[in-house]
Amino acid sequence: MADDDAPTTACTGSSLLQPVSEITNLPLDQVNFVVCQLCALISAFWFRLFLHPSKTSPFIRHVVATLLGLYFALFCFGWYALHFLVQSGLTYGIMILTGVEHMHKYCLLVALTYLSLCQITRVYVFDYAMYSADFTGPMMVITQKITSLAFEIHDGMARKEEHLTAGQKILAIRRMPSLLEYFSYNCNFMGILAGPTCSYNDYIAFIEGDPRRHRDQEADRKSTCKLRQSEPSPNMEVVRKVATSFFCLLVFLSVCKVFPVERNIDDNFIANTPFYAQVVYLYLSMVTTRPKYYFVWTLADAINNAAGFGFNGYDSDGSPRWDLISNLRILNIEFATSFKVFLDNWNIQTAHWLKRVCYERCPYHPTAATFILSAMWHGAYPGYYLTFLTGIVITLAARAVRHNVRPYFLQSPTHKVVYDVITWAATQIAICYTVVPFVLLSVGPSLKFYRSWYFSLHIGCVLLAVALPVKPRHLRLKEQQKSSLQESSQHHLEGTVSNCSQKEKTT
Repeated sequence: MADDDAPTTACTGSSLLQPVSEITNLPLDQVNFVVCQLCALISAFWFRLFLHPSKTSPFIRHVVATLLGLYFALFCFGWYALHFLVQSGLTYGIMILTGVEHMHKYCLLVALTYLSLCQITRVYVFDYAMYSADFTGPMMVITQKITSLAFEIHDGMARKEEHLTAGQKILAIRRMPSLLEYFSYNCNFMGILAGPTCSYNDYIAFIEGDPRRHRDQEADRKSTCKLRQSEPSPNMEVVRKVATSFFCLLVFLSVCKVFPVERNIDDNFIANTPFYAQVVYLYLSMVTTRPKYYFVWTLADAINNAAGFGFNGYDSDGSPRWDLISNLRILNIEFATSFKVFLDNWNIQTAHWLKRVCYERCPYHPTAATFILSAMWHGAYPGYYLTFLTGIVITLAARAVRHNVRPYFLQSPTHKVVYDVITWAATQIAICYTVVPFVLLSVGPSLKFYRSWYFSLHIGCVLLAVALPVKPRHLRLKEQQKSSLQESSQHHLEGTVSNCSQKEKTT
């Protein structure tokens, strides 16, 4: 959400809610977004109760989900919503015409290029300073879905089974989706405005009424039987997530103006504030920007759950889990003790997408390639690139520290607590330092902030990454595979010995 004093362009969506925008003093596009999400929440309950798979066909569910999604998109973004159909249509044509061998590469190139052109046009043609709800936000999610689908079709129809990882086997698609299935997956009302991204197999299984069919393993037969006996209700989970999302919205509206991020680069503030106070203020100013993301992503998760989408099996105590497509874990974010833990719990589905599309498949420098792809996907603001380039350095340094220093603190619980406290503080400051350009957007203000800190974290992280050795990823994977093979062979040997001893006792 944009600050009230930020210049905005004229809203391209419906002006029906203009009076609400004037009363709340919020931009009309943001009001349209929130109202459409609340309507989507109500529609989701109706969709689950009256268009349940036991009452209607997958065809009807696909049609209704798609039409509702396109209506909400038109209400929010006007005719700019046609970009969603054009981008999806272009890439579907590529899937049909190019074949499964290379379609994933072409779809990634075309979808990302189309998204980038729209982002560049919005930033540099319409209004550079606008940072509000805009039509390229949904296109970012659609781009993830298009590219994920293309890679999953390639895995299922062009690669041999033995060459796939366990995760790729679950998500691999064995047949080409129909045009209706494709548009339903990309443009359904549950996720068209704010996501989150989900796998195609998960979505189709939800539409057809068997959400765990491709994920159930031998060990999950008990939970599968329980699911078939009685479908779990998401109502309590939806209430909890809706309450959480609106609490986060209230927190954001209450404190976002108390700690403006721009004060970090104010000349008087830099000159007259002790450095320790600048560090504390940096943390407070960046923490207060997070609740708006918590609001949007938690509400989006609740919408999907209300429709019956997002069931992820049962806990050990038999409680149903509704976190299959959850996009964040708030407590894990706020108490993260490493850069990796923070990233693993922030924008989770985007992290999964980056891992499946880039990190797992890139033969050289996968960390750098993943951060670069993430920057390109996020948009055309230069601050995004500064953030993700900084993130590469900090990630490498954090990995080096974890591999070389952490083992010395695991010898006693007291040392482990000390390590956790230190790494929590270091992680939070490093995250705040990294994402300042992401919020400031421009190069000049971002470099001014880094100069006021003398590029201290950049320099320190480069020195740590160079000084502390870390084995390359392919060697670490080989060691993990070797250790797992040794463990499995040891278990097999122990089982053989126990069987032999039992036979000797019986004889």
